[in-house]
This record gives sequence, structure tokens and C-alpha cells, in this order.
Amino acid sequence: MTTHHGAGPLRRLVVLRHAKSAWPMGVDDHDRPLGPRGLRDAPAAGRALAETDCLPDLVLCSTAERARHTWELAAAEWSAPPPVRHEPRLYGAAVPELLALVREVPPTVGTLLLVGHNPGLEELVLELAGDDLDDALDDVRTKFPTSAVAVLAWRGDSWRDLAPGTALLTSLIVPRGKAPR
Repeated sequence: MTTHHGAGPLRRLVVLRHAKSAWPMGVDDHDRPLGPRGLRDAPAAGRALAETDCLPDLVLCSTAERARHTWELAAAEWSAPPPVRHEPRLYGAAVPELLALVREVPPTVGTLLLVGHNPGLEELVLELAGDDLDDALDDVRTKFPTSAVAVLAWRGDSWRDLAPGTALLTSLIVPRGKAPR
């Protein structure tokens, strides 16, 4: 196990894959809504973030309907949701674009939440994590399902300092909501 010691304050990048979406006929991919399971799981993701003390200072959320609705339902579980920026560049983004977005974040932000899509988010987690706790990297390699929450911790004075292999994957949570009775 490699330990990464960086200079600067502890920062966390929280990555949330949108909740399970529906596939209605004739609806553009960008406009796909959440499905029934997604409507249950998105609030559970919000509760999981609160329970693990991973509430962000800033949220960057894809403009896709399923990501926006995931964020809205997750944030409704918190007493004071943080500011959100709906970012069109998150939709369909690969690792280089995602990392560029993260590096634009002001250094005053200690915890950043990205709400977006696979395969980009899964690949970002695997690219940034140089190490993990509790075999979380193996779990991400196996599957990064809808509503999954990955928490990466690292030290740096600025988000511009975040580089491949420099973060510690501290947890992977896959919250699931309960079906109505």
C-alpha cells in the first residue's frame, strides 16, 4: 500500500454517478428522466453523503436531465445544499475533460462533488486513485453502478495540483432506496 503525502490542505473529490434512468421511446439521451429505481436511489445517495460527512462546498452537475434530477433529489436530503453549477461539459466527458473541469475549481473549495456519467466518472476515479482503503479500487474496477458515490482524498494548495495517482480512494458507497410498499 502506497501512502501519498502531499502539501497543503486535505481536499476531497466526491464522484456521484447519476441514478438509474428510464429509456422512453423518442426521448433524446440528454433528456432521459430517472426511472423508478433512480427516483428511490437518488435520495438515498444524498442521505449516504450526509451520513459519511461528505457534504460538498460546491457541486458541478451535468446538464442531462437524469443527472440534474439525481442532484435535486440528493440535495433535498440536506438542510442547506451547497451551490451548484450545471456544467454542459460534464455530459459525455472523458477523463481529460473531467480533470480540466476539476482543475478550474477555486482553491477555497475543500470538497467538490461531481454529478455525471459513465464511463468518464469511473475512469476518472481509477485514474486519480493511487491507492485505496478496503479494496475500493477493485470494487470500482468491477462496476461503478448508477448512484455510486466514490470519495477521493488528497492534499494540495489548489485543485490544479490534482494529478493521476495522487489521491486515496477512501470509500465507495452504492446507496439503494427502498421500494414503496
